[in-house]
Amino acid sequence: MECQTLMKQKQPIEGVLCKQSNQVKEDYRIHLTGIIDCIRYLLAQGLAFRGNDESISSINKGNFLELMNFLVNHNEDIYKVWKNCRGNLKLTSPDIPKDIIKAAAAVTTQVILDDLGDDLFSILIDETRDISVKEKMVVVIHYVNNEGKVIGRFLGVVHVSNTSALTLKSGLESLFAKYGLSLSRIHGQGYDGASVVAGHFQNYHFTGRRVSMRK
Repeated sequence: MECQTLMKQKQPIEGVLCKQSNQVKEDYRIHLTGIIDCIRYLLAQGLAFRGNDESISSINKGNFLELMNFLVNHNEDIYKVWKNCRGNLKLTSPDIPKDIIKAAAAVTTQVILDDLGDDLFSILIDETRDISVKEKMVVVIHYVNNEGKVIGRFLGVVHVSNTSALTLKSGLESLFAKYGLSLSRIHGQGYDGASVVAGHFQNYHFTGRRVSMRK
């Protein structure tokens, strides 16, 4: 009987399936857009994503999940999509925000490099340890933009095995190679805990822990 009913439909089965597929794509796009909007907000505000307790019974699941719940409750389109999603399709797994954050970081870094262009720049470097006691080197660049303003931008974090001068120098070179930067464009150096690397760049202008900017 169901087959006979289907055969009587004016619209071919291919069209029905295509319409359903397009609706699924549109629902997914609405859902993903809401997730991305929440992530962009948290990134812009510099807020943590995950909470200490993200269980269903938790009264505070962390900024990301709480913000997403707020958006769902105040946006009818997202609510319609969200309520029909199974648990494994809500895009709230920690891996999903991480992938989107990496994409946002790549785009942001490229904007910084485009603004820098071929100009000279200074570097600020410090080393630190995370909660897992792993060493990291933080790199910030300073440059003068086309409006004559000194701009400071975070370039990246490099994981290093130790904080010796050779290791930090190697980490900096690998970061520069990743973004197509040359050490010859460095016009100033500034260090804190990573000052041991200063001696390896003696050919560049170094003023201790203060950076001298020259255009």
